[in-house]
Amino acid sequence: MTLPHLTPESRLHAVQLQIARATTEAGREDKTVSLIAASKTCDAAAVRDLAACGQREFGENYVQEALDKQVQLVDLPLVWHFIGPIQSNKTRAIAEHFSWVHGVDRLKIAERLSTQRPPDLPPLQVCIEVNVSGETSKSGVAVSALPELAEAVAALPRLQLRGLMAIPAPMADRDAQRAAFRHVRLAFDALNSRGHTLDTLSMGMSADLEAAILEGATIVRVGTALFGERIK
Repeated sequence: MTLPHLTPESRLHAVQLQIARATTEAGREDKTVSLIAASKTCDAAAVRDLAACGQREFGENYVQEALDKQVQLVDLPLVWHFIGPIQSNKTRAIAEHFSWVHGVDRLKIAERLSTQRPPDLPPLQVCIEVNVSGETSKSGVAVSALPELAEAVAALPRLQLRGLMAIPAPMADRDAQRAAFRHVRLAFDALNSRGHTLDTLSMGMSADLEAAILEGATIVRVGTALFGERIK
């Protein structure tokens, strides 16, 4: 599915309306949910077009593709989030060129990001990825291992642990979607009850963002609804 008849502005507006309606349905205050435009496989021109409509936060999955875009878009005041799986040999580039990382799922990766974050940059904002559906093909830490990992990550210099990220298995039923996101929120609440001060739940994409917002998402990551179906 492509969206040739829709302008970037109309696509962005439609997603913003969807977010606003879900926020209202959840009984939450306006503008408590941030939108990341997931721009993997989109070229720099598509990012520039959406930025011209006021979108400032973009999420990338592939390091080299992201770095190429950042060079082409260096004139724009964009905030870059790394939202894909993290390979050990890519941590330096991520630490040096992104403001946020959403997919930390093991201490080794967090330690490398901490060591490699340049001291002249603000702390790297990080979320721990939770494998809430138990899929072996998915990244993320099991909920049972989350407290130990969160304690270790929170203690690292040059990082600021902000919250949790999750990508549950695709489900068409909204109640089932909500149940998966609820598990993440409960894990988030449990960490805060242990003394953490987390404020970010990065969960929900084009197909399930409403369920995610109803269960407390503070960031949604939307690609298809903004850019159309992926090429790869």
